[in-house]
Amino acid sequence: MTLGIHYWFVNYFFYGTGHKNHQLGRGFFVHHRLVSAGKRVEFVGDHRMSYIVLRGRRCNIILLNEHAPTKEKSHNSKASFYEELQRVFRHFPKHHTKILRGDFNAKVGREDIIKLTIENDSLHQDCNNKKSGC
Repeated sequence: MTLGIHYWFVNYFFYGTGHKNHQLGRGFFVHHRLVSAGKRVEFVGDHRMSYIVLRGRRCNIILLNEHAPTKEKSHNSKASFYEELQRVFRHFPKHHTKILRGDFNAKVGREDIIKLTIENDSLHQDCNNKKSGC
């Protein structure tokens, strides 16, 4: 069962959704000064994606938040997710500013190509995509 949640928390307004077990929920905390700029919030599909449209000075700002399926999920589940992500992203007008953020479940290893970014702080020895060298 999906729960729609909207409430004030100190100086922030929360737009969100989730399941009773509090897993895979999505939401946005919006500072009270920006609440009036909020045009709409959408929760897409199985609630792995959501976005908020904020009215900007020159164009709208779209924050797209996602949570990709893990490596253990079926190929069809992952393919379906990325097809949906592509469909949603293409739905937005080109002239708006789009910010894509979230959890793509990337496994980052300790390969030389990424040491400048994370040094030796990775939890993994190898990355998910050995073909590209990460």
